[in-house]
Amino acid sequence: MAFLANKQSESTASAVRIDLTSLMALRQQGAKGQPPRGRILAAQDGGYRSNFRGRGMEFAEVRGYQAGDDVRTIDWRVTARTGKPHTKLFQEERERPVLVAIDYRRPMFFATRGQFKAVQASQLAALIGWQTLQQGDRLGAFIFSEERHTELRPQSGKRGVLNLLRQMVNDPVWQRPLQHPFEPQQRLFQTLTRLRRVVRPGSLVTLISDFAQWDDAVEKQLALLKRHNDLTLIFCYDPLETRLPPAGSYPISDGRQPFHFDTASPAIRQQYEQQFLTHRQRIEQFCLRHGAHFSLCATTDAAHDCLGHQSQRNK
Repeated sequence: MAFLANKQSESTASAVRIDLTSLMALRQQGAKGQPPRGRILAAQDGGYRSNFRGRGMEFAEVRGYQAGDDVRTIDWRVTARTGKPHTKLFQEERERPVLVAIDYRRPMFFATRGQFKAVQASQLAALIGWQTLQQGDRLGAFIFSEERHTELRPQSGKRGVLNLLRQMVNDPVWQRPLQHPFEPQQRLFQTLTRLRRVVRPGSLVTLISDFAQWDDAVEKQLALLKRHNDLTLIFCYDPLETRLPPAGSYPISDGRQPFHFDTASPAIRQQYEQQFLTHRQRIEQFCLRHGAHFSLCATTDAAHDCLGHQSQRNK
């Protein structure tokens, strides 16, 4: 159910919409912020060296085996076909792929204070984009909603950032009616299955969402994704999701018909708060177990503060 807090007015237009000008203006904040999470080991164009098997290296060619070559790079298929030992040659990857995954499902278009979670997610994605440009890496994106998903292949330079910003602003989700029920055509784990298949090993992946529909299947897909990538989860939420408003009767709607919700019961209030806390702790514990980064971002927080206070869990 969605609380009837989604009322738009001219005074709150920036809280419920995004535009290219405001996202472009975040470039100055992105330049002052921290670079995308990742262990910087060497000064090179991309700034990163491999911590994972196969990361940071691109296949170049196959040639005949020579004394001193690493036997682990022998190409056994070519060796078997020719009858002579051959080895693979690799070249160091100069730029690291950075991919930001943005949740535009209906629960993200909600806020009682601050701005829509979807607006917050868009600003976070823009900041990551500008930081990626500053770091000299390649930026890609995976934008998903109930109706569709959009994949942006990693690109270098300002072109990659502008491509992301335009795609977010022009996404059809900003034109759909707000008061519709949340009826996804596929569950979150199915979307993440697709995300895992398009992410290139060795990437720095940031998923920005409220993680509605988090379950065992979601954890399985994210665990598989984390095996070959650095992973950050940014949990967007509204303060009303953590605690009910003062005791009273409040009008709410499920998108089809109105209801009244009584918040006077102490048992209901406690159950409500515990439900959010359990949801948050489960996500945070997942990050702790799998060495991912975790960050909380309320709709009342400044986006650059959310990026600046990520808690690293892979130590």
